[in-house]
Parts: sequence; structure tokens; C-alpha cells
Amino acid sequence: MNLFIKIIISSLAIFLTAYLLPGVTVDTYVTAIWVAIVLALLNGFLKPVLVILTIPVTLVTLGLFLLVINAAIILLADNFVDGFSVNGFWWALVCSLVLSVVTSVMEGVGKSDKKSA
Repeated sequence: MNLFIKIIISSLAIFLTAYLLPGVTVDTYVTAIWVAIVLALLNGFLKPVLVILTIPVTLVTLGLFLLVINAAIILLADNFVDGFSVNGFWWALVCSLVLSVVTSVMEGVGKSDKKSA
């Protein structure tokens, strides 16, 4: 059940990000769910490999290169999911920043609701 909730939160964040950024488009809510699933799979399998391969660059940039990796993963998801479009690397970089912030806020709200109940 926890995975299902995370996918829903991620898809809402993707939909909100597409609404906020003109360079990112999502056709339907179902597309946002598919994007969330594809991003979860890419982050689970591909991102750890990329992080290990780019440790020297990540250390030199004090971790900022991880944003580039996130942008590359978003561009890769753009290729896999029809109905999801990112217009270039810079929009993917901004999209990764907005997705991180929105997802963190949404998960934080969910955790604070559980504590008050």
C-alpha cells in the first residue's frame, strides 16, 4: 500500500509540475501515473549506476551533478512515455527541482497528518 501512495503522490507532483512549467507537458492523469512508475523504475535501477560512475564529478561539484543525473533520467522518461514531453535539458533540470520540492512537501504533509491522528 505504501508504494501505491508514493506513486499517487509522485503522479500528482508530476501533474502539478507540468501545470507550473510551460516546457513540461502531461496529456492526462493516467500519463502522469505512467511517468511516476517509469521514473520510479529508472531511479531504482539506473540512477544508482549513474551515481557510482559519476562519483568524482559529483564530489568536485559538491553534489550538484546529481541534478544533472535527475534531469537525464527525466529526459529518458520522456522517451519512454507517450503523452509526456519535456522541451530540452534545462526544462528537465527545472522539472527535477520542482518535482523534488513538490514531492517533499506532499510527503511531509502526509507524515504530519499521521502524527496528528
